[in-house]
Amino acid sequence: MSAVPELRITLAGAERVVAGGTTYGEVLGADGRSVVAARVDGELKDLAAPVAAGDVIEPVEAGSADGRAIIRHSTAHVMAQAVQEIFPEAKLGIGPPVENGFYYDFDVTAPFTPDDLKRVEKRMREIVKQGQLFSRRPVSDDDARQELAAEPYKLELIGLKGGAADEESVEVGAGQLTIYDNLDAKTGELCWKDLCRGPHVPSTRSIPAFKLMRSGGAYWRGSEKNPQLQRIYGTAWESREKQDEYLHLLEEAEKRDHRKLGAELDLFSFPDELGSGLPVFHPKGGVIRKLMEDYSRRRHTEAGYSFVNTPHITKDNLYKVSGHLDWYADGMFPPMELEGAKYYLKPMNCPMHNLIFRARGRSYRELPLRMFEFGTVYRYEKSGVIHGLTRVRGLTQDDAHIYCTREQMREELASLLRFVLDLLRDYGLNDFYLELSTKDPVKFVGSDEDWEEATQTLREVAESENLELVLDPGGAAFYGPKISVQARDAIGRSWQMSTIQLDFNLPQRFELEYQSADGSRQRPVMIHRALFGSIERFFGVLVEHYAGAFPPWLAPVQAVCIPIAEAHAPYLQDVAKKARERGVRIEVDASDDRMQKKIRNAQKAKVPFMLLAGDEDIANGAVSFRFRNGEQKNGVPVDRAIDEIVDAIERRVQV
Repeated sequence: MSAVPELRITLAGAERVVAGGTTYGEVLGADGRSVVAARVDGELKDLAAPVAAGDVIEPVEAGSADGRAIIRHSTAHVMAQAVQEIFPEAKLGIGPPVENGFYYDFDVTAPFTPDDLKRVEKRMREIVKQGQLFSRRPVSDDDARQELAAEPYKLELIGLKGGAADEESVEVGAGQLTIYDNLDAKTGELCWKDLCRGPHVPSTRSIPAFKLMRSGGAYWRGSEKNPQLQRIYGTAWESREKQDEYLHLLEEAEKRDHRKLGAELDLFSFPDELGSGLPVFHPKGGVIRKLMEDYSRRRHTEAGYSFVNTPHITKDNLYKVSGHLDWYADGMFPPMELEGAKYYLKPMNCPMHNLIFRARGRSYRELPLRMFEFGTVYRYEKSGVIHGLTRVRGLTQDDAHIYCTREQMREELASLLRFVLDLLRDYGLNDFYLELSTKDPVKFVGSDEDWEEATQTLREVAESENLELVLDPGGAAFYGPKISVQARDAIGRSWQMSTIQLDFNLPQRFELEYQSADGSRQRPVMIHRALFGSIERFFGVLVEHYAGAFPPWLAPVQAVCIPIAEAHAPYLQDVAKKARERGVRIEVDASDDRMQKKIRNAQKAKVPFMLLAGDEDIANGAVSFRFRNGEQKNGVPVDRAIDEIVDAIERRVQV
């Protein structure tokens, strides 16, 4: 017999020698639960795969990002198996892991019902309990087509091999195709199979916790030109405890849903007559929006910005020059034909700001020149992604463009990032990390050298803030790299807030120049910056962050006066008059409701302060001072109560 070869590998930084045929699972001592796969020279592998000489091997833990994705992808396969067992006519689409879960698309004769999902989940639990083995095998393209002849969508994916988008690449990837068989652990018989690049957990028993969430329609490969399939969403985690934490977060998020609170608090609405993604702000929402804008204007004035204003439409040539019609046309509304010219609703303010810069000669003494505009733009978002205020078709950006010299840009960027973070903190957001979006290898303009300098400059500025920095490869706009400020809200969710983009390209496309100290003509650097992102989106984020209970300075109604009886109302009218003279937004509830009902109404409206008064209060020139959380102080002199309200407003504290 020939000797079993010995293979040298590296594990945990140390070299080891193992026998040929040893699996990654054996090398790692993995049980398939705490460690679900191996990372080999940066590539994810099944635990059952044999090691090769020279492998550098790391464990992939279940609770890591890659580990969770593998668990979720494996759970998607289990779900698809259960669906095809219950609905034999179902044709398979794709089933990738996604953030916090997974989905699988199916071509079925009728949409799934809630009862269908219960049946599928029950069968999934049975499959998990069986401990079916995930077994990978390479196949030729022809063999794959033969085996999957009854799956038209899989046949289409085989034709896409090597050129698939991210979600499709979990099926076909690049190189040789592979099929995963689900095998009976006792008999080795085939239970089910799917085209997939893997990897997967070793066994269905390695799936600790999962739950199906909902179903809905989805176009095949995301195109409205393709058939509409039925998508089932689920979630899966490395432990039941982690899943319970996530489900609790979803419950809390549902309570904070800005669409629900916006209606309950009478802040905004989305009339069908206007069209999808076009909100209107009601008086109370208008108060909050104006406060946000006014405070932002004040801070920008203090920081040396000049306010500009630009129109909502423009002739098409402007966006030909900027490049938006080459790279962003799908996100723009169709043009209007007027007087022999094409006009577009503007999707961006920056080209118009460039025209302001170019309107006359500029000197280096004017730089940095900081332009600021609350500019409303229009973007043709697909109907499937529109979501309340956080994804709309008409949005107002707090948009700034800074023109500076190359020598000024680093300090300008550093100052700008500090300004952005400080202003976000003023609105009550304090937990940040930064994301650096770099060049898309295809969709970009300008030289590689300019992109490299811009990217490195942004990286150094971002790192100087000592915040976590996450890379977003290929995520930049076509004209320059970007820093995004990601803010975590009160329940830990991340939201993209401010963006800062460094642009060497649009000044060149618009032939922007300034006269330098030596009299030569020089090209300025352009910095794009949106602090809120959009007022609408930021408004929605704040509603959810505060669960509608805005701090006093942002609350549309800051205090409500509640008389214990009708006879006490005139006294409280005088109290309210004094408070209004101090700038407090205050109302008197003179309705016929009983006092307890008035208190409940104020709490439901999330008013920060209530001032109650009865006979004793009137006799003492006082009020009972009640807070939103139910705490109450009795016998507080009127002037002191008003002082306390004004102080809370001025200090922008939460109560």
